[in-house]
Parts: sequence; C-alpha cells; structure tokens
Amino acid sequence: MIYHDAIVVGGGLAGLRAAIELNRNNVKVAIISRVHPTRSHSVAAQGGINAPLGNHPRGGTDNWEKHALDTVKGSDYLADQDAVIRMTKDAARRVVEMELWGCPFSRTTEGKIAQRPFGGAGFPRACYAADKTGHALLHTLYQQTVKLKHASERNEMVVYEEWMVTDLVVEDGACVGVIAMDMVTGRLEAFQAGVVIFATGGAGRIYGNSTNALINTGMGIAIPYWAGIPLKDMEFIQFHPTTILGKNILITEGCRGEGGYLLNNKGERFLANYDDSKKDMEIAPRDILARNIAREIMAGGGFDNTYVHLDLRHLGEKKIVERLPGIRAICIEFAGVDPITTPIPIQPGQHYTMGGIDCNTEGETTVKGFYVAGEAACVSVHGANRLGGNSLLDTIVFGAIAGGNAAKYAQGLTGKKGGGALNDAAKRAEQRIDSLLKSEGSETPADVKTALNKIMDSNVGIFRDASKLKDALNAVKALQEKYTHIKLNYTGKRVNLSLGWTLELKGSLDVAEAVVAGAIAREESRGSHFRTDFPKRNDTNWLKHTLAHFNTGGVKLGYKPVNIGPFEPKERKY
Repeated sequence: MIYHDAIVVGGGLAGLRAAIELNRNNVKVAIISRVHPTRSHSVAAQGGINAPLGNHPRGGTDNWEKHALDTVKGSDYLADQDAVIRMTKDAARRVVEMELWGCPFSRTTEGKIAQRPFGGAGFPRACYAADKTGHALLHTLYQQTVKLKHASERNEMVVYEEWMVTDLVVEDGACVGVIAMDMVTGRLEAFQAGVVIFATGGAGRIYGNSTNALINTGMGIAIPYWAGIPLKDMEFIQFHPTTILGKNILITEGCRGEGGYLLNNKGERFLANYDDSKKDMEIAPRDILARNIAREIMAGGGFDNTYVHLDLRHLGEKKIVERLPGIRAICIEFAGVDPITTPIPIQPGQHYTMGGIDCNTEGETTVKGFYVAGEAACVSVHGANRLGGNSLLDTIVFGAIAGGNAAKYAQGLTGKKGGGALNDAAKRAEQRIDSLLKSEGSETPADVKTALNKIMDSNVGIFRDASKLKDALNAVKALQEKYTHIKLNYTGKRVNLSLGWTLELKGSLDVAEAVVAGAIAREESRGSHFRTDFPKRNDTNWLKHTLAHFNTGGVKLGYKPVNIGPFEPKERKY
C-alpha cells in the first residue's frame, strides 16, 4: 500500500493548482494523472481567462461586481451567487499570480495583460495568450510542479503519470484513499491518503460531436457518484457555437471577440434576425448562439443544411497571424481553409459540463476529506450556462481553494486510517477487472460507446423534448445491460488500453443516465437546457438544483435551493 498525506487525481489546471497549494502548506502530495499532465484537456482551451483588470482600451471601469452580475445573468440565474462572488473577487489576484509565475500573456502597447471581449460580458475582460491560453496556463503550472518535485523532502511532490483511478474508498463517512491501475503494467495499487482531491475534468465524450479530449469520458465524475456522493445539475450541457465542420475541433470564442462574423448561405449576419442575439450579435452568450445557429440551419440558411460560416477575412492577415495563429493552423490542417482568405465552416458541438460532483464554495463534498475542483466539480458557479473565459478562471480559483482547505484538513489528522477498507476495495477492483478480462460476452466496447454517442447527439442535444429524452433514457439503460455482456479482444494486463477504455465506459453510461434523467425531469428551458415542449423559464417550480444519487436500479433525483444573493432573478436579456 502506498501512502501520501494528500492525493490529487487529475493533472490539469485545477489539479496542478490544488497540488501547488497543498505543497505551499507543507503537505506532502501526490498527483495521479490518466495522462502526462501537459496532455490534460486544459491545454486545449484557447480564447481567454476572465478577470476584471480593465486593461482593454474600451474596457472602462471594470470590477468584480460587474463580472459577478454578468456571470449570474449568463447562468440564467441558476448559479449560486456566493460561489460567483468568491470566484470574481479572486479573479484578478489569481491571474496576476499566473503572470508572476511566468505565463506568457499577450500584451497591450503599455505592457499590460491584453484583454478581449467574450460573449455575455459587459466588458472585454478575457485575458489571453494569443489563442493558446489554456496551453500557456497549463505549462506555467506544470513548471511550478517540476520545481517543487525537486525541492526538499519536506515539500515532497510526486507525479504518477498514466495511472487510472478506479475507486474512491470511504470509511465511516471519511475518504481514506483511492485504488488506481498502472496503465503500463496493469498493476492495481491501493493509495492511502489523509485527503483526496478530484480534478478530473468533464464528461464531454458521452457525446460524439464534442470538442473534448478523448479522455473526458466522465469516469472521474462517476467514481465519487458510485461512492455515494451526489452529482448536481448534470442536465446542463454546453454546446459551443463554433466547432469545425465534421471534426468538432474548437474554434475559440476569441475569433468572435476579435470581430469575426457568423454568416448564412446568403452572406448575411443572420443573428440580427433573432430577438435574443440581435443586440450583441456574435458575442451573445454561447447557449443563445448555438440555438440560433441551429435554427438558421433548420430554416434553410445553412450550407448543405449542415453548417454556417465564421468569417475572419475582414480582420486582416496581421491580426489573424498575431492573435489567432492556432486557429489558422487548425483550419488549414483540419478544414483545408485559410481563414485569411476563406470563411471557416462551423457547426455547434458539445463543449462543457456545467454539472458535476456536488460541492460547496470550499470544494468540500458530503464525504469528509474528499474535495473537488474544476470541471469535474459543480460548485455551481456556472449554473445553467457558462460564460466563455470563466472555465479557466474556475480551475485556478477553486483549485487553490480546494487545495488550501484540503491542507488544513490533512494537518488536523492523526495517524493513518482505512487500511482494511483499502485492501477490501483493491480486492473488489481486482475481481471486477478479472471478470472483464474473462468475459465470454458478445458485446464489443466500441459498439456500445458508438451507440451511446449517437443517442446523446440525436436526443439530448441543443433542442430537447420529453419523447426524445425518454427514448434516450431507455437506450442508455439498454446499453448498461449490454455492458454486462462486454468482451475484450485483448486480455493481457500490460498496456491494455482496451481495458482502460472499457472501465471508463461504465462511468460514461452511468453519467449519461444522470444527464438524461435530470433533463426529463426539468420541465422548463433554462440556459443550455432547452425544452421545445417547455420553452419558457419557470422560476416558480425550477429555480433549484438537481441532485442525482446513484442507485443500481436507476438514478434517484432530488433537489436543493439555489443560493440567491444580491442579484435577483430577472428575465434574461442581452
């Protein structure tokens, strides 16, 4: 059995920031990551990280209150306002901290951190590093962890790369560690710890048309769910308005923040034809733009009834090369077009999981010693719709908060606990894996995964209704049954990637069930959740959070109130 004072599961922005905060507080910490940390999905974030710095020439006087109001309005008033206020108050400090650690932000002519407009914001507050902001932030934090790994033994930091966590172990209401598998050798290990933080990212790959990395299967959300910790607001799935046709690679909101246009097959800026986007046009909130692009295509305004154009040509070569070099390279490589001379074919695609593991503003869950941060968590700062630029901010703000609180918890512990529970959990995990390897079933993991993606894309997308959602739920349940008859082609343990993906597939199926069940129950339209049979927001009955509790017979739903602060719910206008 391996022991560490603290374990952080996930090597992306939230996980690394949490680990650094634990280390700052003299807690010996281990990071367990499914991939090398700089391959985490945080690296794919492009356009910016929000902070009310007021550095843009037309930014005016920005402050945390204005940032908070924009975030709450963007959330369609489902965000917990104490969480929003906590994040927006910390925003400037955390971004400047990243700057001081060496993050290569783009600069104004005065040398300040450059900022650009993003959707749903009254001020241009998205700080950026060209169109590779997540890449710059992630490498900056990884450099900090490399430095700490070589520090004194007192500040020990260990990174387990290409290890996959399979179980969260809880004894007497407290977390005592995790079970993880070395993806190279196939060896299972029990990791004992005084405190555990999950920062494992979202669940985008339950969909097929997604901007998410393949590793975003939802497994990191499912593991605490199986351990009895509820998931919150899982029905709220964000669809990004602009992804490359057919590939669904993200085309950053920064393109529109820099002045890009969305055009239909007549060359018109069609957003002017829709009441909820005609004011802010291309920088309206993402849920509104995704719906209106889909509406325009369905109305015959798309190309081949499939896509519209994002036009950057008028920005000029100099601005595109300077501020959007990554987007240009992606378009040339994956769409065969150069945005300097040719419009980009785009369509909406799944992008972000607003829901996640239920926690409070301290990153605490219902289990003592177990904390969460980042997209895997639902501190409920994004509510029903996340504003662009707030996800990167969420990771470093609440990563630091979870790390700091976990450190205090760890420092208050005496002795090692849970050895017996960990040994028992390791034996159960071994039996579960052996059962998979020895299965003589007839179902293949790839077929089950493909079927899940198709049903989620077609029935649980931008527009939803009761009939399609119920069909989706039945289909997911049928796939869960098929999973019990899965057979692997390769049954060795060493570098058995098929085994890893198959273990994660169980997590995808159970998380998908929670998404669909919550969507069926929520008979209203709010943020990213749009019901064609209930097209209006209903604050009387549905201004509340959905809680999904795992049950072998099917997900059990409950609810709890939204924390309303200084911003009273109003009709959402932009």
